[in-house]
Amino acid sequence: MSRIGLLPIVIPQNVEVQIKGSEVTVKGSRGELCRCFHPDISITLKDGNLIVMRPSNNRIHRALHGLTRNLLANMVKGVSEGFEKVLEINGVGYRAQKSGDKLLLQVGYSHPVEFFPPPVVSVTIEGVNRIHVEGIDKEAVGQVAAKIRAIRFADSYKGKGIKYAEERLRLKPGKLGKVAAKR
Repeated sequence: MSRIGLLPIVIPQNVEVQIKGSEVTVKGSRGELCRCFHPDISITLKDGNLIVMRPSNNRIHRALHGLTRNLLANMVKGVSEGFEKVLEINGVGYRAQKSGDKLLLQVGYSHPVEFFPPPVVSVTIEGVNRIHVEGIDKEAVGQVAAKIRAIRFADSYKGKGIKYAEERLRLKPGKLGKVAAKR
């Protein structure tokens, strides 16, 4: 039994849900999201709650049950509250700036790196070393944040690079740590 799939999704006051077959459209104060789901999984709206049911106990139906419920919950949360990821840039001379639609990153390369975020995601800069990625689609926000982070991963020896704000780096000791361990 999928414990996650059995939980009903409570719809907030300002969110409107339309179900047409296997396609679900969710409208809220921040925008609108539409997604098609597997036709075997049934989605019903009852008393202000979204309920996801599966037809059988097959392995594929059990997997789709929890997945569909979480995707729907993320859609509802996205159009009502939104999602945000915060990135930090660490290093001497490392900085970010916004130029029109593009994001310019100076992260230790011989040239500034240009990044063009998709229109469904907004990127803002706080100071010169914090990047806020916001949007209503959780998948798009996470993907954009991962692409920005992949431009220069945080180094495990010095800690220089781009990392998530909540990420904790474990710095390696380097060559001296190996020598000190032998004594």
